[in-house]
Amino acid sequence: MTDNGEPMTDPKKDTDRAARIAALRPAYQADLAAGPDRFLGPRRTTCPWCSSARLTTRLRTTDLLQHKPGRFTLDRCTDCGHTFQNPQLTTEGLEFYYRDFYDGLGEQRMSGTFGGRAAMYVGRAQAMLPHDPVPKKWLDVGTGHGHFCEAARTVLPGTAFDGLDFTEGVDLAAREGRVEQAYRGAFPDLAPDLTAHYDVVSMFHYLEHSTDPDRELRAAREVVRPGGHLLIEVPDPESRYARLLGRWWLPWLQPQHLHFMPVANLRRRLTDLGFTVVAEQHAEPHDPVDLLAAVWLALDNTAPREDVPWLPEPPGRLRRALRTALLLGGVPALALATLLDRLAVRPLSHRLGLANAYRLIARRM
Repeated sequence: MTDNGEPMTDPKKDTDRAARIAALRPAYQADLAAGPDRFLGPRRTTCPWCSSARLTTRLRTTDLLQHKPGRFTLDRCTDCGHTFQNPQLTTEGLEFYYRDFYDGLGEQRMSGTFGGRAAMYVGRAQAMLPHDPVPKKWLDVGTGHGHFCEAARTVLPGTAFDGLDFTEGVDLAAREGRVEQAYRGAFPDLAPDLTAHYDVVSMFHYLEHSTDPDRELRAAREVVRPGGHLLIEVPDPESRYARLLGRWWLPWLQPQHLHFMPVANLRRRLTDLGFTVVAEQHAEPHDPVDLLAAVWLALDNTAPREDVPWLPEPPGRLRRALRTALLLGGVPALALATLLDRLAVRPLSHRLGLANAYRLIARRM
């Protein structure tokens, strides 16, 4: 398998991909000519959540998925527990590190990854049934390619699902009929035109990507009608896996994930904004991939790099062969990690404090 989840036996696809990479290489090399530090803003001395100056370094790492150059630091506030990227990527940096991840070179891989998770999306939609079994209009913020909306329609066939994202994936979602209305842009900028328009607004693994989570939550309050619901799912920085696996814990996802909010912090902020939290879940949103992802990230980081446009030149035949050999040798470890994730850890994830995400459902008063 390639890093894109595709068989390595399709010469035409390999040739087409190599040509695309060669065409993109000059632009990437120009972007990197001054070094990757230019993509980082000034370092904060206070917590962006509570303004405390009591900060400590929690993690230092690199881009373990795309392997784009750069080093990143996550700091933790010792007063409120908020963890955040510090220094944070600038707007130019976000564009650079998102480029070819969800779209472009990465579109086929991410579409396949998200498209194969229908059971998870159905579970997310079912979480709303005890609180509003017949919502008329639902906005999925950070919808990506719209696969959640497509699956959720099987649970709520009478609901109109719209999607919002800042990538071109939302346009693809509209073309494929996964969302009825596509909004492309920043949620806080679009919110004034959608005031009190939706019965449900969902943010599945979206807030951690935002540069200002509080601004996103205020936008959600504006868009959710009185009596409507906000459904949020984010990585849990208090998961024991976050400490046990260190930089190999997939939800850190540097440099894309900018903020990690302990559940108590988010509950208090929602209450301050006029919401009432009606459900808190940990076991249900847990995604049983932590050990598998950690093994894969370690293998991928050890192996020679594949051909990508942010490398000065494509790897030679020997380096490609070494990469293939190492990844094939790691298959037993990957298989064992998968079994442990799904059979041993998943049933006990919340009880053992290993759940990697939490979900809140809040009603706007």
